[in-house]
Formats: sequence, C-alpha cells, structure tokens
Amino acid sequence: MNTTQNQIRPVFPFTAIVGQEEMKLALILNVIDPRIGGVMIMGDRGTGKSTTIRAIADLLPEIEVVQDDFFNSHISDYELMSDDVKNKINEGLTLKTKFVNVPMIDLPLGATEDRVCGTIDIEKALTEGIKTFEPGLLAKAHRGILYVDEVNLLDDHLVDILLDSAASGWNTVEREGISMRHPSRFVLVGSGNPEEGELRPQLLDRFGMHAEIRTVKEANLRVQIVEQRSNFDQNPYACLKEFKNKQEELKKIILTAQQKLSSISIDYDLRVKISEICGLLDVDGLRGDIVTNRAAKAFAAYKGKENVNVTDIKAVITLCLRHRLRKDPLDTVDSGLKVQQVVDKILDD
Repeated sequence: MNTTQNQIRPVFPFTAIVGQEEMKLALILNVIDPRIGGVMIMGDRGTGKSTTIRAIADLLPEIEVVQDDFFNSHISDYELMSDDVKNKINEGLTLKTKFVNVPMIDLPLGATEDRVCGTIDIEKALTEGIKTFEPGLLAKAHRGILYVDEVNLLDDHLVDILLDSAASGWNTVEREGISMRHPSRFVLVGSGNPEEGELRPQLLDRFGMHAEIRTVKEANLRVQIVEQRSNFDQNPYACLKEFKNKQEELKKIILTAQQKLSSISIDYDLRVKISEICGLLDVDGLRGDIVTNRAAKAFAAYKGKENVNVTDIKAVITLCLRHRLRKDPLDTVDSGLKVQQVVDKILDD
C-alpha cells in the first residue's frame, strides 16, 4: 500500500477495523472468489459499512490491464478481455500493459440505465457505420468492486441489470438493433438499513452472501473503535504506518488463496450434507448449494488448506443461506439461528 505523503486521500486500513467479523469475512471470501456472487450487507446506520468496503478495495494488490482499453482488459485471460483486445491479439499485435489499483466504483442512487450500462452513439452508427460506445459504470467496475449503498432504495430494474452482469460476467447494450458487449466481472457489494425497506426476495436470493451487522453494545469495544477512528483522522499516515505489516500480511494471504483456489477439493459426502441442509431449510432453487460450496472452498484456501472440512462449511454456511429462507411473519426465530440449528444437527451427526 502506498503510504507516501502524496497519496490523494488515505483510506482507513482494513486490518485496523475493530469487530464486524462477519462483514469482513464475506468481503475477503468474495475477493478470493468473485464467482460467489457478491455480498449484501444489512445493518444499522453508522456501523462502518462504507469504510470497510473502501478499505478492502484499497488493500488489494494492483492488477495488470491493457493500456488505453476502456474495460480493464486482462492481457492473457480470454474471459476477462474485451472483443477489441481479443481481435488485436489474434492479429498478432503486441499490446502495452500497465498496473492500476483495483477499481472501486460507487453507484449513485440516482444513476440512470445509460450511466450504468453505457451508451451507443446511434447517429454515428447509422450515418457513418461506426460503432461508438460510451462506457458506463459496469465497464469501469470490471475486475474490481461495484458498491451500491442503500441498494434497497435502488430501482428494481437497475438491481436486475447489476445482478445479471455480476452473474454472467458480461454487459450487453442494445439500441435500435445495434448491439455492443463487454466483459464486466466484479464483486457486487450492496449495503442498506433494514428500517428503510427490504430487498425483494428474488433479488436478495441473487446475492451470494448476506452479512448482518449490529451496533456494538460493549462499552470497551465502542471506545476502542472511536479511538481508532480519531487517531486516523488526526494523523492518517501514522495510522497507515502502524498497520502496514498487518496489511501486507493479509494481502499475501489473499493472493495465495486466489492462486490456490482451483486446487481445493470438497468431498462428495460433504457436498451431500450441504444439499441436505438446504433441503431441510426449504431453500428454493440450487443457488444456495452452489454458493455454499464455492464459499467453503474459498474459506479453505484462505486458511491455507488443501481440502474443505466441516469447520470450513460451518464458518460460511449461515452467510450463504440466511437470506434464502422463506419469511414467516409469525416466526420468532432469527433466520441465522435457524440455519445454525440445522447445520449443527446435520454436520455434528
């Protein structure tokens, strides 16, 4: 991390954040494997949601992108390249690259579809036969993090577009019969306050994980959080220096986990148990099974293991399933607790 005095605006260090372990774990696992499908963070106001999300983006190692490309294209991975870059490589052209910080894009609540997806210049296309594309936020977010604060207040149509792009890894824009597509693989992070309304169950289900955060009640911990923040505000560079080693250590762990992920295996018996839990909880569809398998592998990689075990599944399954349970207005048991009860019953047998 760059701690020099010319840094534009210092970001609060991720490893300095006190508490909120559930939210931090969900973000780390999504960074290790973006195919988990993002995370929805619901909690009280003033609990450090935005601070934590910006901190994880700042922590990540720089990525190599093709120079002068709108879409942060990867130089060797076909899945992460724009069609233009693919064509140039197929023609045998040598492309220059550069290293940039992982993109962290904030989606404003009032954003229009054009601002999110990008626009095609129809006039130019029809008169000159040239496809001119003005990239939107989905292009800028490719290979990074797209953050939507108050996602429960965002237009449902826009949430659908975001979730479709996050799931497919591509964004397609069509205007008057003219089509343009580009890669758009990002970690989608939504946050919101449950008091301001819930997300529709169909949309909620599309988020890979759901982290709940509460205001810290313990006085000692609250004092520690306030002191940590005050120290950073008074002298951010001293704070960055203090946490530099911890930041570098976590960065290495994340990098190693990303490289190791593809070799992590999960036994058939454990996969059956995950599906058994989803069945007993009456989880609709198979998304819960898929996400739990991916998250357990990411957690095992994060912990430096070769295979997934019961502990890994227990660490992630509540995050993956709690938002997929059918809501019963008369139910007094918290959905997270309900998941935990079934998990203990099946996995401890």
